Amino acid sequence: MGHRFSKSTSNPEQNSSFFSSLKRSSSSRPNLDQNTHLRPSIFATLRRSPVAKPNDFIPLFNDCISAASSRAQEYLLFKDPEDKFHPSPEVLTQVFLMTYISQSVCLNITDTFNCTAMTPEQRILLGADWVWAVLDKPTKNPRIQIAVQVLHLLEKEDAEENGNQENCSESVQMAQKESGNKTSYERLVDFCASIGKDCYALFLFFGKKNDKENIYGVLSNNFEAAIGKCDKIDRPLIENFFKGSRYLHTPSGMMQAIVTKREGDTLTLMIKFS
Repeated sequence: MGHRFSKSTSNPEQNSSFFSSLKRSSSSRPNLDQNTHLRPSIFATLRRSPVAKPNDFIPLFNDCISAASSRAQEYLLFKDPEDKFHPSPEVLTQVFLMTYISQSVCLNITDTFNCTAMTPEQRILLGADWVWAVLDKPTKNPRIQIAVQVLHLLEKEDAEENGNQENCSESVQMAQKESGNKTSYERLVDFCASIGKDCYALFLFFGKKNDKENIYGVLSNNFEAAIGKCDKIDRPLIENFFKGSRYLHTPSGMMQAIVTKREGDTLTLMIKFS
């Protein structure tokens, strides 16, 4: 009378075989996360460790000069309402130099670009307050040198000279005798000329006659040419370089010009440091 339904029966062995094949298939599928972790990225293979360039110190040098110039300029601009505080030229020079040295140590450029402060005797004999040097690696031998002499406003220099004559040590007095009749400008030029064209004389003006609040510089590896023309190397001669100059370099521009100059060429630049 009614319809017959046939109940299908499952084969346990077939089911077991079916699920086993699924398990094997799942286990043989690659683990994407694991492979991705182990396999280096294609972009990682393109990376290369940065190679230090010989002129990488120039921006850091510029930062050091900026800090030193700003600090020294604070003293140049300061006016004591009671007219009791008068920083001497020696103090101004030390403020600039100590600020520069402190900043250069913080920025870790001393292994590439060194600064050597002169002793009082060396300042007299060589005419330099300090010497900058671009060092070769790994020998750290000086490749390029810049001997710096700081010049202050004439009224300050005269007051400083009169005060120092009374408090000279014996070694300083001996150095003064050894220096002969040459001016400090001539001694600096002689010192640089004795080394060669890779040694520059830099006269650093802490204020000029027409601008007492800024710091300027005249740099050259050819000042000795003035001696060949029977000209005396003195302050008016050095200041005269500014009159014919239409462009003032930055400290970084000065250093870039020095390190890219061809060997044996002469170079003379006017620079504004502040």
